[in-house]
Amino acid sequence: MEIKSAKFITSATNISTINLDDYNQIAFVGRSNVGKSSLINMLTKNSKLCKTSATPGRTRLINYFLINNNIYFVDLPGYGFAKASKSEVANWQSMIEPYLINNSNLKCVCMLVDIRIEPTDQDKQMLKFLNYYQIPFIIIATKCDKFGKSKIKPQIQKIANYLGVGSSNVFPSSSDNGLGRIDILNKFDQFLE
Repeated sequence: MEIKSAKFITSATNISTINLDDYNQIAFVGRSNVGKSSLINMLTKNSKLCKTSATPGRTRLINYFLINNNIYFVDLPGYGFAKASKSEVANWQSMIEPYLINNSNLKCVCMLVDIRIEPTDQDKQMLKFLNYYQIPFIIIATKCDKFGKSKIKPQIQKIANYLGVGSSNVFPSSSDNGLGRIDILNKFDQFLE
């Protein structure tokens, strides 16, 4: 996939309240502060497309970005932010689950994990959810620039083992140096065929 254009379209709390073109969608999900917005910016080569923040839990809406005028990248609210109230967590779940389950345009979910941190119980729960509903996914290990180059491959294998997937399903990435960009975009093509 070659990205020629990318623009923010809308934010929503409820997918039934918005009217979008019937385009394929690729969603990005992961715990708060894992780097979803930074990854979207890196993939689109547009550092100002998604707002990024050092404060976890800033993405509290479902954000839609139109790519090449025919695909949506969808940035979902992060899970697992410790300072969120129970009602906020429940609200986020009530947004994310209907989006994932009732979406015939959803072609792939990118589940992000931080390469430096063992996947959390919430990551395992999300993966179980995606498998249960037979939603196609890939796992993207973010922040690889903060990890020694020689340690990336063994750590990818550890993450794959921990989550019970093949290491070919885990893509190393870095929003700082563009690592993984081409591999991830090429993988998207397989889901969009």
